Amino acid sequence: MVTGLNGLTVLGVEQSLTGRRWVWREGEERIGQAIAQSLGLPELIGRMLAARGVSLAQAPDFLAPTLRALLPDPSSLRDMDKAAARLAAAVQAGECVGVFGDYDVDGACSAALMVTLLRDLGCQVLHHVPDRILEGYGPNPTALRGMAARGAKLLICVDCGTTGHEAFAPLHNMVDVLVFDHHKSDGMTPKITATVNPNRLDCTSGLGSICATAVAFIGGIALLRTLRQQGFFKTRPEPDLRELLDFVALATICDVMPLTGLNRALVTQGLKIMARRHRPGIAALLDVAKVTEAPTAMNCGFALGPRINAAGRIAEPDMGLRLLLAEDEDTAKTLAAMLDDVNRQRQTVEAGILQTAMAQAEAQIAAGHPVILVAQHGWHPGVVGIVAGRLKEKFNRPALVAGISEEVAKGSGRSVPGLDLGAVVIAARQAGLLSTGGGHAMAAGFSLPSDGVEAFHAFLDERLAAATALPNAADLVLEGVLAVAGADTAFAQAVARLGPFGNSNEEPLFVLPRVRVVKSDRIGKDGSTIRVIVEGEGGGRIKALLFRATENALAAALSRVGGAPLHLAGYLRAESWNGLVSAGFLITDAAPA
Repeated sequence: MVTGLNGLTVLGVEQSLTGRRWVWREGEERIGQAIAQSLGLPELIGRMLAARGVSLAQAPDFLAPTLRALLPDPSSLRDMDKAAARLAAAVQAGECVGVFGDYDVDGACSAALMVTLLRDLGCQVLHHVPDRILEGYGPNPTALRGMAARGAKLLICVDCGTTGHEAFAPLHNMVDVLVFDHHKSDGMTPKITATVNPNRLDCTSGLGSICATAVAFIGGIALLRTLRQQGFFKTRPEPDLRELLDFVALATICDVMPLTGLNRALVTQGLKIMARRHRPGIAALLDVAKVTEAPTAMNCGFALGPRINAAGRIAEPDMGLRLLLAEDEDTAKTLAAMLDDVNRQRQTVEAGILQTAMAQAEAQIAAGHPVILVAQHGWHPGVVGIVAGRLKEKFNRPALVAGISEEVAKGSGRSVPGLDLGAVVIAARQAGLLSTGGGHAMAAGFSLPSDGVEAFHAFLDERLAAATALPNAADLVLEGVLAVAGADTAFAQAVARLGPFGNSNEEPLFVLPRVRVVKSDRIGKDGSTIRVIVEGEGGGRIKALLFRATENALAAALSRVGGAPLHLAGYLRAESWNGLVSAGFLITDAAPA
């Protein structure tokens, strides 16, 4: 096993077969060595922890994160005590409560958590998820009044509502309203009973990186604490909030929250709950996605999340919430199958937009735009966010995509680390360039008259001009060089201890230097996966896979058995099959040796 940070690039690779520069993830070597020695870890694992900003004191909690160590006092969140008191009053009185959610995974999970908890506590609970096209994002007076007319005395908005002043105004003196949200605030909070949002301007909790479902979970802790103080559980059992952590884990991952600190503990413990498959809806979704092993962050992000999101994009907006709330297997299986079908439809719609959007984006990059903004009549507003993500990955630039209908452009954007898109979109709305707009650092939504797209693009270019300095392809950040013989099962299992992987805790990439392909074939229904056996210069062999192997330089190099030696970059994983665990390598990139 070879490690070290010698030189500016890894093995001198300035341009790989996919056009990327290979660079080291920098870390404090001294701290890494101390972590390895103190905890009995391989030195490279210690270095990787240090490179993630983990100190010697923090390392034990990072490797074994617990809620006991990392959960905050709920009262640290502004308005949480007010919210808990009002929720407790609703429970004590057995009131009817209305829960208004959002149409993405975080919206569905936060609504499901709140509905499940309040029903367990004896409340009758109504729920509503807005139609993306007919109602738009966030609370609207018609839907809120509808729940009030059906008997709701308290309305709870989750994953939305921080900027819902106009929607809440007609409800004054009619019902009480609570908000559990995490989106950026651009001014005063609404005049309602409580707005619990770590990103409101006057909240000093320091929890700005948690999702709305996590805010709702902490709200649940505050509620049970209040009810406990009031003696509510003297005559009835107290719900176990840990059973709701599967919702929190799924939402945290799919809303691309940083998997550090509290989020790391929530996801780690939530995945354990999910692995028990006690919730019919999530179990059915795992089955339809063909996830047979214990769920991982990757399963949530790439298998479960897209299926839940698909309904809100192009079908019935509450289908994901209904799945999460399903109480019997038959209902859950039916809804999971429907979501799977809708997701395939979404993929078809997305593919129809992507090619045109890519061509427009290439022209904008060539013209010198720091930011990509493409818009066209007929593009479905439910999938533009996904297309924006594809453009961002392709060009390493903030990218925004909008569909135009009846002279209104409605779209979504995705950003790159270090450039806060949500703040710029809010600024554009405040400047009068947008009809609606908001979000967080990495993602935002907006709408505007179609004749204002050019002015909005100019505003984005000015505010995010720093994107001009970004390379055309993001650097590939690597964490170590492994001899093939050292890329074994034991080390792969040690690497897995750094998970769950995701935003701000990326799965480590390694290099297998100077390997030769001794066997290569294409596998899978459509032959889109290349499977190779590679041999190290100093001996040893390992199986490696390249997914989505289109006809390009990387696929061609891996198809040449006995060709020139290659440096392979990818992920080392401990793979389980029929009870046996072995090391496998998932290829991301390669460069001539």
